[in-house]
Parts: sequence; C-alpha cells; structure tokens
Amino acid sequence: MRIAFVGKGGSGKTTLSALFARHLARSRAPVVAIDADINQHLGSALGLDDYEACSILPLGGRLAAIKEYLRGDNPRITSAQAMVKTTPAGRGSRLLTLLGPDPVHTAHAHDVDGVRLMVTGSFEEEDLGVACYHSKLGAVELYLNHLVDGPGEYAVIDMTAGADSFASGLFTRFDLTFLVAEPTRKGVSVYRQYREHAAEFGVPIAVVGNKVTGPDDVRFLQEHVGDDLLTVFGHSDWVRAREQGRATGDLEPAHRLALDSLRSAVDATAKDWETFQRQAVEFHLRNARAWADRATGQDLSAQIDPDFRHGPAALREAAVTV
Repeated sequence: MRIAFVGKGGSGKTTLSALFARHLARSRAPVVAIDADINQHLGSALGLDDYEACSILPLGGRLAAIKEYLRGDNPRITSAQAMVKTTPAGRGSRLLTLLGPDPVHTAHAHDVDGVRLMVTGSFEEEDLGVACYHSKLGAVELYLNHLVDGPGEYAVIDMTAGADSFASGLFTRFDLTFLVAEPTRKGVSVYRQYREHAAEFGVPIAVVGNKVTGPDDVRFLQEHVGDDLLTVFGHSDWVRAREQGRATGDLEPAHRLALDSLRSAVDATAKDWETFQRQAVEFHLRNARAWADRATGQDLSAQIDPDFRHGPAALREAAVTV
C-alpha cells in the first residue's frame, strides 16, 4: 500500500510520517519511506544525524539513470530522454517490487531501524531560477508508476506542504492519503482545498488531527472535516525528547493507539490497480498536451500501452518473458 502524508507547512506531517513508518517497521512489515518534501527532514525525524541524512544518494540526482533502468526494452519508449515524470509502465518496462534487488532500491534505500529511507534531494542553490522542485518529484512519480507493492508492504511518502502535489498527477499515486490538520482555521483550509481536488478523482483521504490539546480542539475538527476525521494526536513528551536527542522509553500508549488506527485504515483500503493505471494514462496525456510533447519533440501519447494491465499479473508476465 502507498500512503501519503500531506498538510499545511508546520502541521507535523513529517513527524507523523516518521512515527507511522517506524510503527509499521516494528511489526516487521516491509516499509519504504520517501522524503518528497522540499524541506528534507524525514531522515532526522526517523533518527538520522545530519551527516547520515546527507550521505543518502537522492533520487532526484539520478533521474536519468532511473529512467534508463525503468524503460527496460519497452518499444514504446524510444529513449530515457523521451521519458517524463508521468510516463506510465507498459509491456517491456522494468517493474519494481518493494525493496527488490534492483538498482533503484540498492542505490537509494538507506536502512533506519527497519525503515528503508529514500529521499528526493534538497532544492539547491543552482536550481534557483532554472528548475522547480517538481523536477525532483518526478523520480518519485516514476518510482510509484512502476512499483508493484504486495499485501502487507508499505510505501510511506512525506509529501510537499499544502496542495502543491496537485501540480502533477502524483496525488493519484497513493492508495490512501492522510491529511494532517491542526485544529485552527488555517489548519483546515488545506483540507478543503485538498478534499475538493481529491473528490474529483476519487482519491481517498482521511484527516489526522495533530497538536490537539483537548475536547474543544476535537470538536473543532469534527465540525470542519466531519466523518473524514480518523484520529487525533496531542502533545508527545517522547517526541519532544527525541527531537532534543534524549528520548528513552517508548511513545505514549494513546499515540500508539492512534497509529494503530492509521494502519487499520490503510489495511482496510482496497487495492485498485485498474483505476491506478487509468489515472496514470489520464495525467500522462494531460502533461503531454500541456508541455511534454513540446519539450521532447515527440507525441508522448504513443508511450501508452493499451494492452498493459498493471499489478501482480504484469509482474508475473514480466518474469516469464525474462
């Protein structure tokens, strides 16, 4: 299952992404965590020091090599240069399994207490004025477009703040999106914006209240988000101590129960490969018409394989043809 954490800047989505990934890993579930935020803090939230976090090879820095690997011998993709962030998988493409023995995971996944962390890379000074952060997020979109994750496997993605992910089709690449909202008017404003866009494409979301101090905060969230409110988190002395480098013991029981609620919601979500591939095709065509055909000098609609069916069956078929 692919799970995104989104929310207003400062809402605590990175902290909750890290807590949830660690919670899954403690049960020995296979977990990949991806830092897809322009502020790359997921590594430190998981417990890495600055040196360790900076030593992880970023996905965004090797986008050309990732494209070359993923295109495989797909006859519809003429070159790695012709691949864009929305290029969907097809017959002949190399499909990924979670933490499989492939160059993407081998080069980019760094173990942090059972969580395999990958990062997009930070926005550098040389990017200013010549690139946008979505060029780095393209590696994440391609990764998810070619990933076949199985039952009991989890990819947890800490997304960019606000509704920025709507600038591409990336918001449709997840099985469930947790929107982290503080109990304030600003905190729920992103919810309204996200909910409107998500509803148009049938993207399931659940609201996770954070920084909740009491019943009034819970009632405020219930009033503004209704049944979308899944659970809430309050202040955690353990999290604060961990952020200060002195954590001992374990997360508070109430917060562990809240994490159980998140996992239950994820596990109860049905996997829909047909919709996943249909939306991949839809957003690829949108991007092709808007900019990608012009940028590549090709008709990128030709990259779509109408007979490709994503999911475990495609993985089995690819294994047979090798």
